[in-house]
Amino acid sequence: MSLELSQLVAGLDELLAVQDFQDYCPNGLQVEGRSRVARLMTGVTASQALIERAVEWQADAILVHHGYFWKGEPQPLTGMKGRRIKTLMQKDISLIAYHLPLDAHAELGNNQQLAALLGIQVTGVMDSPAWPLGLVGELPEALSAADFSHLLSRKLKREPLHLAGHARPLKKLAWCTGSAEGGIFRAAQLGADAYISGEVSEKTLHEARELGIDYFAAGHHATERYGVKALGEWVAKQWGIEQEFVDLDNPV
Repeated sequence: MSLELSQLVAGLDELLAVQDFQDYCPNGLQVEGRSRVARLMTGVTASQALIERAVEWQADAILVHHGYFWKGEPQPLTGMKGRRIKTLMQKDISLIAYHLPLDAHAELGNNQQLAALLGIQVTGVMDSPAWPLGLVGELPEALSAADFSHLLSRKLKREPLHLAGHARPLKKLAWCTGSAEGGIFRAAQLGADAYISGEVSEKTLHEARELGIDYFAAGHHATERYGVKALGEWVAKQWGIEQEFVDLDNPV
């Protein structure tokens, strides 16, 4: 089966409520290819490697979390950026990307999908102007930091960096996937035992110790695999087209 590219994009825009977000990049259709989509490839980032996989698979469109045209980046289509877009245009492959709308979605979003993967019961949101996308929840039972670190490693297939801020067991958690280490302050305000994100800064160690909260840097890529994968599966179920998720390993 196949559907119009415009129908696919309109359906995703509506599902993810893109009009509600002020983002660092355009959400939705970023590069327009052929008018109908029968094969959709999904991945975290629209790298050249992912594009080449899409070419091999004869995909009509690529759906990602990290696309192009970020605020502050050079505008000319030269070098690496030019090569990526040139390949898409020459092969008539569309690029569709959703950033913050995919982080935030209440069912398919990165934060919800991470909770489901780890078995965390979501109890609320971080609920602050700076961190509107993060979630709060609880583990079924309290775990030691070592046991929770092992859970992250087993589920995400990546060893997390654990910064200890206390010695008590972990029960209440807060998290925001990707590059959101600054949310540790809001997590501490909410009384979380630990905060989870993807990346880490040098100052985060001192913040964890002084705020009395554990911090787990579990990988930007690793924490954001699951939203776009779930979104691709939703598309396949909704419209009956072929979809394939490609996980290109990234230790960051």
